This record gives sequence, structure tokens and C-alpha cells, in this order.
Amino acid sequence: MFSISAAAKRATVLVGATAGLAACASTPEPIIGQAASTPIPALGQEGYSQSRPDTYLLRPADLISVNVFREPDFTLESVRIGVEGNISIPMLGSIPAAGMTAAEFEQNVSERLASVGLRMPTVSVNIVEYASHLVTVEGAVEDPGVYSFQPGSRLSAAIAMGGGPEVVADVDQVAIFRESTDGIMVAKFRYSDIRQGTMLDPVLQPGDRVVMGTDGLSAFYQDFLRLLPAAGLFLNLTR
Repeated sequence: MFSISAAAKRATVLVGATAGLAACASTPEPIIGQAASTPIPALGQEGYSQSRPDTYLLRPADLISVNVFREPDFTLESVRIGVEGNISIPMLGSIPAAGMTAAEFEQNVSERLASVGLRMPTVSVNIVEYASHLVTVEGAVEDPGVYSFQPGSRLSAAIAMGGGPEVVADVDQVAIFRESTDGIMVAKFRYSDIRQGTMLDPVLQPGDRVVMGTDGLSAFYQDFLRLLPAAGLFLNLTR
């Protein structure tokens, strides 16, 4: 005849409690209608916005092409904007690019080419790669790392690029670290509210660092389950 030890009974209760917690962790229903778009100052969200920029300003590290119609000697299939914000074009030397729109840079190059004797130059500039747009995703996500993103991407996209929250994640503790003229600023967001549509899902900025917090209780149960012996998971068999 076999009996279950007191320790095994306690293990059974804990595992059952874990299963109960998991069952209660379902995604809340989204709120139908317009999603929240107002920053919450108490959470440091001033300066964060849901609005995508109407224009794109070239940035250092971006890869661009400069095509001068019927002038292959001046055409650059791809050139990276340097850390100082300039690119180099034959006969023109190093010229500023960062901080301009593609159209403004086209006009600038056209005027410079005309000044060195090129008659009615036609210039087109295209962005080949938004290499300046990098976000760091870390903390309790499945696949932390540094990811490139398209202009206008949001916090929810960064978390998705990181593989989404881990089981032990505290989705109400998401921090964005962002550089400003006053130093590194930190804002807090609740991912559960973003998914529900009741909190701003902010547009990312190049260089943002997103950190998903860890739920200590969930981590405890995860560690406990890993420590349970694989054989005889619940039963301590005695005669």
C-alpha cells in the first residue's frame, strides 16, 4: 500500500495554485472605440506621442542613394551618412545631409552642382535603409536584442520584435529609456493597458531602450517547477 507524503501534498497544492494563476492571466477584452492617445504625466510620458511624423529628416547612419540624371560621375548608388551628418559627392566634397528631408537635400545638391557648372541638374534622393532607427529590447521578453525598425513603429512593435513577454513578465512594468537634451529620461507604460487600448502606444524614437519588468511571483513558481524532480513529480511512494 502506498501513501503520499506531506511534502508531496504541498507540491501538489503549489502546482495547482500555479495552474490557477495561469488560468486567471487571460488577456483582457479590448475597449471598442478610439484607443487612448493622451500621455500620462505622472508616468513620465510627456513628449511621447501616438502621431507618426509627416516628414522624415535624414539622420547619421542612414543609407541613401543620390541619382543625378544622365550624370553617372555624380551618381551614388548607395552612400551612408556619416556620424557628423555629411556625405561626400565627387567635385562637391563633403556636404551636410542630416537634418534635411530627401526633397531638401535634392535641392541642396542641385544648387551645388549648378554652382560648379552642371547645366540644369536633375537630382533624386531615396532612402535605401533607415539604419539610424535602432531600438534595444530587453528584460522579460523571449528574444532580447537590438532591432531595426521603420519610422512610425510603436512600443508594441518593439515588444513583438523581442518575441513578446515571457511567462514571468510583469506587463504592467514596461520602461522606455530615451535620450533628451537633459539626459536619459524614463517613462513607464502598462503593456496590458496598451493591448486593451486604454493607454497610449507611443511611437518609437531612434535609440530608445525598452525594458520589460519581471513578475517576482511568476518567477518563483517557474523556478519551483524546474526544481521538481522529473520522476515521481507528485508522489513520494512508501510502503
